[in-house]
Amino acid sequence: MKQLTNFLSGIADYLVYDLLQITQNSLLGNALHYFFIGFTEIVILVILVTYLMGIITSYLPMDKIRFYLEKHKKSGLGNILASLLGAITPFCSCSSIPLFVGMMQARIPLGIALSFLITSPLVNEIAIAIFWVTYGWKVTLIYILTGITLGVLGGIILERLGMAAYVAKWIKNLEQNQTELSEDKRSLLKRLPEINAEAKKTLKKLIPYIFIGLAIGSFVHGYVPQTFFETYISKSNPFAVPIAVITAIPLYIDAVGILPIIDSLVSKGVPLGTAIAFMMASIGLSLPEALLLKKVMEKKLIFAFFSTIGIGMILSGFFFNFIF
Repeated sequence: MKQLTNFLSGIADYLVYDLLQITQNSLLGNALHYFFIGFTEIVILVILVTYLMGIITSYLPMDKIRFYLEKHKKSGLGNILASLLGAITPFCSCSSIPLFVGMMQARIPLGIALSFLITSPLVNEIAIAIFWVTYGWKVTLIYILTGITLGVLGGIILERLGMAAYVAKWIKNLEQNQTELSEDKRSLLKRLPEINAEAKKTLKKLIPYIFIGLAIGSFVHGYVPQTFFETYISKSNPFAVPIAVITAIPLYIDAVGILPIIDSLVSKGVPLGTAIAFMMASIGLSLPEALLLKKVMEKKLIFAFFSTIGIGMILSGFFFNFIF
């Protein structure tokens, strides 16, 4: 990866400083140089991981997984399995909702379905690949475990608070699906056209977010002075983590798109835990997600969902700041 970065840095030098004639070490020059390297690196990683996960998810027997989770509705094992399923599926917060509805239709308990809904956007395999390269395996591993734990505990807590009573009425009235299970025995070669089509759809959705995220991150990197972050969301400010979570909720940025912003924030002196709390809230809690959830949840459940997960994200931010 370092060799790729050095190679791209040389190309960026030529494009920004020689071809465009922008002064080195200027605000615009630094921002554009950062954008070119970051955007190219992330797109390469995204393409590789998207196709890899497409192959893996093609072999996942989704119907069998749903029925297996239903059998373990009385133990915490179902929540753990649902969170693990969320961790390996390449969905954002909004695209996770259709599968969440499918789980509800299959009469999987609300808490288990919510464990999937919480973890799925937080632990994104593409973001994890980039996270690993940027911050190392220790930070990445703790982040993965934190996202899964947040999903497991969030689902269990909301289930025990009796929130199942506040699922939308049309879901309550649905009869249980009795889908006949059939095993897909196609070879990988026959699956490839379908995998390729899905990968292209995913990439078309992700790349605009990457571009926007990199643009914001490059602006922060080049133009926003370090004193701004030292003043408002520094480690010395006890309210920095809650502020980061609250300000991130109005945003809707994919896990891949938010990483360049996080990298810029950390480089400006924002504590890693505060930046991660901002990341979690921007990808795991958003206004578009709340609007979609209105179709399957009553307002009380949506409020409980956002409050419980928001508190969990704030605690996670403090935890990361404590150990790093």
